[in-house]
Amino acid sequence: MILALESREIDIAIGLTEGFIAGLGKGQDWFRLVGTYVDTPLCWAISAGRSSNVKSVQDLKKGKLGISRIGSGSYVMGYVLANQEGWLDELAPGEEPFDFKVLHDFKRLRDGVNDGTADAFMWEVFTSKKFYDSGEIRQIGHIYTPWPSWHIVAHTDLSGDGRVSAFLDAVAEGVAYFNAHKDEAVKFISTSSLMEYSEEDAKAWLETVKFADEVKKVKLETVEKTIDILKKAGVIKGEVSGDKMVLKV
Repeated sequence: MILALESREIDIAIGLTEGFIAGLGKGQDWFRLVGTYVDTPLCWAISAGRSSNVKSVQDLKKGKLGISRIGSGSYVMGYVLANQEGWLDELAPGEEPFDFKVLHDFKRLRDGVNDGTADAFMWEVFTSKKFYDSGEIRQIGHIYTPWPSWHIVAHTDLSGDGRVSAFLDAVAEGVAYFNAHKDEAVKFISTSSLMEYSEEDAKAWLETVKFADEVKKVKLETVEKTIDILKKAGVIKGEVSGDKMVLKV
């Protein structure tokens, strides 16, 4: 999405908080944060192979962690996990907490923990649940992002453009409709061929998600907290200003 914003293939995007802030922290200055979409953190399931010897999170210390790519959410959350467990404090300068294995997509990550390429990987919990139910993989733990999970960005050329404000107003209207029609949302989610959620899972997912009350607001403390974790992960280096990542609309 960041590259699509650069090429002007798209003007506005909604995506994971850490991905956008990582891009901005690396100097990708053609977009800015303009709004908040989801106020709640994302729950990442920690998964191992169906017959592997990995039984708990503690078994992962300095192990092989499958990720989609360097700098992705699955990579960053490895550092969040290592920080939470106290493993980062034990590392030598320049040492990584895991042997990261780049496996590109969800299918290859699942295959990777079953063929021994990786000991575990992290992915959104409800997307993973279907494969726990089938026995393809096992859940050994979970971890939440230390920040609200989804934000909205726009190309910097749209600074002061009323269409951005109108878009955010429309998102807020959609959120209000969603909150007032959750039974309708459950039906849509559980019958969609794209999502593959059962009605039970859709209802459980809804219990974990709160969309932003103020779509047009970006909390600076959220940005700064995310920057701090990304610096620990080595995704962002040097001095970075959180307030320069936000575009007022």
